[in-house]
Amino acid sequence: MEVKIGVLHTAREIVFDSPLTAEEVSTAVQASLTSDSVLNLTDDRGRTILVPADRIAYVELGVPATRRVGFGSTA
Repeated sequence: MEVKIGVLHTAREIVFDSPLTAEEVSTAVQASLTSDSVLNLTDDRGRTILVPADRIAYVELGVPATRRVGFGSTA
């Protein structure tokens, strides 16, 4: 699932694919915001993303994408 995190006073978003479900990411974000700690997530490649909760502007959760193979036409 694609996760986008907007950070205050930063022009670029943090964008990565996560093996977690939308509910798991949402729970982690809500827990970090209520305790004013650091949001700690891991991407598909095993890298750790740490964002201070007080700097999070927004979190956008995408739908799990299926990978396309080939040169097919969608029309």
